[in-house]
Amino acid sequence: MSERPERGLTESSAVPPWLALESSVATVCREGNVKRIKDFFWPTVGLIAVVWSVRLLYFKLQSEVAADPAVKARLEAGGLWADIQVIASVIAEKLTGLPASAYVLAGLSTLLAYAALAWYDRIALLHLNRHRGISWLYVGVCSFVTYALSHNIGASVFSGGMVRFRAYTAKGLSAAEVAVLVGLCSFTFGFGTILLLGGVLVYEPEIVAPLASLSDSVAIGTGAARWIGIALLAFCALYVVGAWRHLPPLKIAGFELVYPRMQVVARQLVAAPMELIGAAGIIYFALAHENVSFMLVLGAFLLSFSAGLLSQVPGGVGVMEAVFLAVMPQVPATSVVAALLIWRLFYLILPLILSLPIVLLFERSQLGKATKGGAPPPQLH
Repeated sequence: MSERPERGLTESSAVPPWLALESSVATVCREGNVKRIKDFFWPTVGLIAVVWSVRLLYFKLQSEVAADPAVKARLEAGGLWADIQVIASVIAEKLTGLPASAYVLAGLSTLLAYAALAWYDRIALLHLNRHRGISWLYVGVCSFVTYALSHNIGASVFSGGMVRFRAYTAKGLSAAEVAVLVGLCSFTFGFGTILLLGGVLVYEPEIVAPLASLSDSVAIGTGAARWIGIALLAFCALYVVGAWRHLPPLKIAGFELVYPRMQVVARQLVAAPMELIGAAGIIYFALAHENVSFMLVLGAFLLSFSAGLLSQVPGGVGVMEAVFLAVMPQVPATSVVAALLIWRLFYLILPLILSLPIVLLFERSQLGKATKGGAPPPQLH
């Protein structure tokens, strides 16, 4: 006769402790291996994208400047470093040749873009009904620092959510509210990208045809591109109608889209395109001497900036150039590179330089509050 297990235990639960421990360790190890693979996968993809894009860009620039016989002779006489210096000098001539008005208009476009980004935060605070008591100046500075860091560092918890967490919890928001705010700001950006890209593909679907030069996998016909644009606009229309008619949440593959109030959506319809138009305007004004249409520049920017974000490369270095050169083959490569340098200067580098002292001053005020036993830090009103 077999022995019965002790009372309160079943046959399945009477597992020796060492076996249970071994099983737990094995599970943790498997989960740890999966996490390590994920941690290395996207950085590896990003690195490959950068190497491939920079190589493509180098040969494109080299072939273009070699059209000048004098420059070609210098390229043939020198090595790799000498060739890079020659190419850089040609691009510098492009930068110095731009009129002052191009730089002024690029600066105004930057202000428009960052004002719209601040509006993203304000819209999210309105959605949370926490906009009262938080000034526009405070929201603007917080948003400016957040995007200045995230655009340069890349998509990371510190560069995005952590900055907002530090700033808005100081104003009384909970961690859950900050998470909703970050999520809604990201959705607003994505919504604007979908809306504008849909409009570009419907209005000028042939813009994607040159992408076939990068890879056969992205070769899309004019008809297919227009239908993709219609589908993107239909998604935006569904979102607006859902908010207007107070439809139940939309569930797609585990993702739940809760429709905000119509006053929130109405602001998103203006703020999201405004930011992207401002950012693309920097490049447009830097290329104004090349007689390109704004719609072409906007489409190239949306495609290249999205590719840069997907590659997880800070600033989309190399990736944006590759896509821009493919979409705009009629524009000299040196002009494209010069325009993107101006874009990085105004949209990335200068905001980063200005944001660092703000972060230091804020953290210093928080440290002073902690050391002085709760004395309120200086606030922006």
